[in-house]
Amino acid sequence: MPRLAARWRFLPIALAAACASPPDRGAPTGDTLTVFAASSLAEPMGALRDTFARGHGVITTEEHGASLELARRITELHRVPDVVVLADEEVFPQQLQPAHAGWYARFARNHMVIAYTARSRHASTMSAATWRDILLRDDVLVGRADPGIAPAGYRALLTFQLAERFYHQAGLAERLAMRSPPRLQRANAAELAALLEAGELDYIVDYESLARTHHLQWLTLPPEIDLGDPSRAPAYALARVRVKRGADSVTVTGAPIVYGVSVPRAAPHSDLGARFVALLLGDTGRAVLRAFAVEPMDHVEFVGDGVPAMVRAAAAR
Repeated sequence: MPRLAARWRFLPIALAAACASPPDRGAPTGDTLTVFAASSLAEPMGALRDTFARGHGVITTEEHGASLELARRITELHRVPDVVVLADEEVFPQQLQPAHAGWYARFARNHMVIAYTARSRHASTMSAATWRDILLRDDVLVGRADPGIAPAGYRALLTFQLAERFYHQAGLAERLAMRSPPRLQRANAAELAALLEAGELDYIVDYESLARTHHLQWLTLPPEIDLGDPSRAPAYALARVRVKRGADSVTVTGAPIVYGVSVPRAAPHSDLGARFVALLLGDTGRAVLRAFAVEPMDHVEFVGDGVPAMVRAAAAR
């Protein structure tokens, strides 16, 4: 049966508890911390920025967007934030390392789901047994993110491929992909959620955290296809999709969903950036992530050189 999103009545309590630990008063003040964050992390990052601003006496700003678009702002537009948080950790080695980031941390996971509302066509019959048939109906509008710029977009296509294998339905992946032509694709998760809530889409294929934080209904997919089980990495890697990125195209291989964070090499306020990442990777950040339905990893994993000592220390607690 589909799972219904909780209304997060206890979210203020959870956030208050998460933010109860005393801040590090040794941080500099009078500066502005700028965070680039994947749209699917907009709400938890906003809560953490508020906590950081109160504790350190600084102004914080944030830009949201698709992860590949955020990386391009750094590499092509030379707009460098103090912290960059992406929905796919692979974007760091592919786009940002080593020139723009010396290291990054793998810190959280998610799952792909089918999200919808009570107004969605055929919502009353949505189930683990019927979801493929429902998404393939001619009267149903299915949205997903643009795979050329958003990890959620190519992860939706990978989910379709894994579903074809899992259900032994030849051609299923292509048929599902065709249900979301370009006019039903958007740059990021927030835009898709807005269209779904407005009734302009019936279903979207996106992250469980998005469904939860937007109070949507969602169908939990089998772990064999939802890209949320680290132990199934070899099976996920059997799925591969070719996606366009500008004038080129690249092959994306299936992998567990993992978020990554870093302080860019040219960050204007690298010390502030490191302090914010330490907050994110520590107890406060983990509590806030859970409150917004993002799953912190049991052990933070660092890739690259030059990880600030305070960041390592926070992750080790």
